[in-house]
Amino acid sequence: MTSAPAATIVHLAERDPQLTGEEMLASLTPPPQFEGATFETYRADPAHPSQQESKELLQRFAAGQIAAPRAGLFGFGRKKRQPADEPMLPGVYLDGGFGVGKTHLLAAIYHAVPARRKLFGSFIEYTALVGALGYQNTVDLLRGTALICIDEFELDDPGDTMVMTRLLGELVRTGTRLAATSNTPPNALGEGRFAAQDFLREIQTMSSSFQTIRIDGVDYRQRSLEEGAKAESEADYAAALASASHGGTASDDSFAGLVAHLARVHPSRYIRLIEGVEAIGLRDVRTLTDQSEALRFVAFVDRVYDAQLPLVATGVPLDRVFAEEMLGGGYRKKYLRAISRLVASTHA
Repeated sequence: MTSAPAATIVHLAERDPQLTGEEMLASLTPPPQFEGATFETYRADPAHPSQQESKELLQRFAAGQIAAPRAGLFGFGRKKRQPADEPMLPGVYLDGGFGVGKTHLLAAIYHAVPARRKLFGSFIEYTALVGALGYQNTVDLLRGTALICIDEFELDDPGDTMVMTRLLGELVRTGTRLAATSNTPPNALGEGRFAAQDFLREIQTMSSSFQTIRIDGVDYRQRSLEEGAKAESEADYAAALASASHGGTASDDSFAGLVAHLARVHPSRYIRLIEGVEAIGLRDVRTLTDQSEALRFVAFVDRVYDAQLPLVATGVPLDRVFAEEMLGGGYRKKYLRAISRLVASTHA
């Protein structure tokens, strides 16, 4: 292994990041990985024509040129196309598996819409904003926003989903356009759909605002990467961490210690937890069997992946961090997405 200058080490478990409502709002822009994402740089897989079709449809949506077909709840159900003289729907909802480029296309919409006031964030960032500012203050603050992009809409959390659908419903009535990607528990309601029965009345009122666009395909992160997550030996760990951080700042935590710390930090602040770090080090990774711990770790992985930080780990390979029974449960899609991102991050 090529030697590298020793990294400056920090410990994430010792950090207590804070984030004000104003800072949350200012951070609602595409993550660094997607700062330059455009429709032109989206690489559609020729084996899955829906990717190119979706790209073209979303280009028209960004330009305000499409009248979308009406369907049932969030577009699921009826396939009847609306008459050409009906007004364009204000929202698009990108539904598909992980790694098919939904976030890239969402960022491309953000960059293509010529508006001074537009926002891009994860579902959890918007709910955290409501938590920090209060519901009505958030409505007042966001009113007048031309476009709101929501990555990984959490349809598996009825409480937060009701808050968000009410918020978005109010904003749509004042002219805001919406674009969202889905994060649906695949075993909940039919073929990968969400458990709508718990909060059907709440989302029914805004369902007609969205056209659902299904994007098929395989995980692009796995197209050229067939091996699993890379795990280092104890002897090689320090050198691998120094190499991954290029001699800059790296975090070094025990896996158990980090997982315990994540329970004390709101997920909306995970981005601040990794601020200023060039690589993430985790020692003695173990398989997670607690659902709450696993879901918090998924949220952490999302932030690490968005920041494009390499991961160096010892112990159980990170593609085996979630217990088998979890991979067959209602959050299966989340865990598979996280595994995909973990594999890519350990090979970064």
